Amino acid sequence: MTSHATLARFREYMVGPSRFMSLLAVFELGIVDRLRQHPGLTAAGLGDAVGAKPDAVEQLLFLLVKEGFVAFDEDCGGYRLDQLADVAESDLKRALAYMNLIKVTALRQLFHLTESVRTGTVVGLKELYGAEGTLYDAVADHQDLNDAWLTLMNTVTANIDPWFFANIDVPPGARVLDVAGNTGLGAIHTYQHKASPGLHVTTFDLPEKEGEALANFTAHGLAEHLSFIGGNVFDEIPKGFDVVLIKHFLDMFDKADVLKILAGVHTSLEPGGQVNILVPVYPEDIKDADNYNVDFFPAFFIGAAMGQGGPQKLSTYQSWLEQSGFKVTKALTKDSSEIPPDVIPVQAILCATKIA
Repeated sequence: MTSHATLARFREYMVGPSRFMSLLAVFELGIVDRLRQHPGLTAAGLGDAVGAKPDAVEQLLFLLVKEGFVAFDEDCGGYRLDQLADVAESDLKRALAYMNLIKVTALRQLFHLTESVRTGTVVGLKELYGAEGTLYDAVADHQDLNDAWLTLMNTVTANIDPWFFANIDVPPGARVLDVAGNTGLGAIHTYQHKASPGLHVTTFDLPEKEGEALANFTAHGLAEHLSFIGGNVFDEIPKGFDVVLIKHFLDMFDKADVLKILAGVHTSLEPGGQVNILVPVYPEDIKDADNYNVDFFPAFFIGAAMGQGGPQKLSTYQSWLEQSGFKVTKALTKDSSEIPPDVIPVQAILCATKIA
């Protein structure tokens, strides 16, 4: 590749943030909704409808016309939806949830990415919110962060769980521990997908999650089958379980902490017990252009969420499980053809049995 071509690629990165916000602002202003309801509105008409200057509306729409999302009629000066007209509103809602998460939890915080890398802390959260710790600590005190994060996470969980549970084994009557199960949605899904006589699922997470988790269990009519244990995975993981689930969690940590978690899970399980892991992964060929995990997650975890962490290759997780006393019985990456094209994470399942 020539230096000219390399610099041209740099230009794509330079315009990335402004392209992102121009597109999102058109939705947030309600311009797309107005054009869906009233095709042919001019910039002046759109400005009146959404409470903005026509000049500013026109400036934002130049990009959408260039990209083919919106069409412009030179004769009448009106706009209409072009490619956006063919996208289902449910799909747009999902894509916009990702974009809102990026805007609220990452876009401003990543201004401080360099210092976050140097310090191993989420500097942006401290600068913007006065918050020490991680994004997952800050969501408890800041409603904007919580809304952006929880809305998307619940959607991700609801979409990926059917695939996850279709590809793991939970023996009848098993004692199941959902590690870092937050407020119990994973435990609820576990029972709904794998119900059997005697099956009991326990959510393990920080003690302050207990009240909401128990309320969720009751609301779903599952209180007798589900329970909650408060604690920290780095102190001790409860013992005596047949199956441990780890979902949306291991990628939050660097290698040393992942190995600590896996060691705790090994102790938690009965001999022959199984751990089932759901985690986003990088492609084995890191240059795979169709996998956007590499584009997004390093900066997000280090600069916006944890101050550390990020996914690994599937083979890396397999190696770490073997180091921790497990025999890997399944390693499966979700088929990219089954993932909506606007969705960033490519998820994988790893199943492993405790070696006595």
